Amino acid sequence: MKKVLLLTRRERVEKYADFSEIPQDWKLVYLDSVYTDGQALRAGRDADFIVVDAVSPVSRRLIEAMPNLRVIHSEGVGYNAIDTRAAREAGVYVCNNASLNSGAVAEQAILLMLALLRRLLEGDSLVRSGRQGQAKNRFIMDGIPELSACHVGIVGFGNIGRATAERLSAFGPKISYYSRHRLAGEEERRIGAGYLPIGELLAACDIVSLHLPATPETTNFADREFFERMKPTALFINTARGEIADQKALARALETGAIAGAGLDTLSPEPVTPDNPLLNLSEACRYRVVFSPHIGGTTDGVFRRMHRNIWKNLKKAAAGERPDNVVNGL
Repeated sequence: MKKVLLLTRRERVEKYADFSEIPQDWKLVYLDSVYTDGQALRAGRDADFIVVDAVSPVSRRLIEAMPNLRVIHSEGVGYNAIDTRAAREAGVYVCNNASLNSGAVAEQAILLMLALLRRLLEGDSLVRSGRQGQAKNRFIMDGIPELSACHVGIVGFGNIGRATAERLSAFGPKISYYSRHRLAGEEERRIGAGYLPIGELLAACDIVSLHLPATPETTNFADREFFERMKPTALFINTARGEIADQKALARALETGAIAGAGLDTLSPEPVTPDNPLLNLSEACRYRVVFSPHIGGTTDGVFRRMHRNIWKNLKKAAAGERPDNVVNGL
């Protein structure tokens, strides 16, 4: 028998896991996605596996106090809240669901781009208040931009960045990307994106979409200098992680007009706190920011694929095999 400590919402597991694929003699212990180390140890000190919400922590203390632990599996793609070094030292695999949500997150990024370009929130508000004609005329006279006329820059060109570029190509914009490792020329031509150094990309693009993983090196990657190098008419999109963008710097850029708007599926910290500067912008910025509640990679199809992968991986580990998608170097 194996024991699985589930540090995520029980209703998600029950909705998306195929229980016919989980060995009947396995014991599942549910705790939820908000917990202390003490609560986790009381519930599952002897667990063989942990399945954890992608933004919930697994600390060194927890890892070192669980002698049977063999795998920590993120429920999503993110794993930056897991102490991967402690897990590696303990011989514990850390796995994620890389690439399984790429298309869904790409859709969310494009949704945020279009919502800002077409002034969706402002238009909705004006129509609801009986001012449809006023809104229509104002938007026409201001000039309504088309995505096809934009130059879109993608910062980070892993699975999600590439999926975003591939889906954007149907809209017809010019697409550039920045990554630490440039693709081969034939791959760039296949995707329809050209490489630019980060400084050139920020200066040239009408939309900058962030698709970096959350690591110590990328924390506050989008800082005050980053936003100051963007065009004052440009839009910033973040469907990656909130901590990659300096929240205060982004708020300042919006307030001062250093950039024109932001579409944000992620904030930092999460769940968002009332004092986040992006929730306390002036009335002048009311329609310059579009929020979504970190749902880019949480579609029905994504969760079914992710849970299928999680239980397949845990069964591989239980059989003495190396699981897939190991992210901590074991």
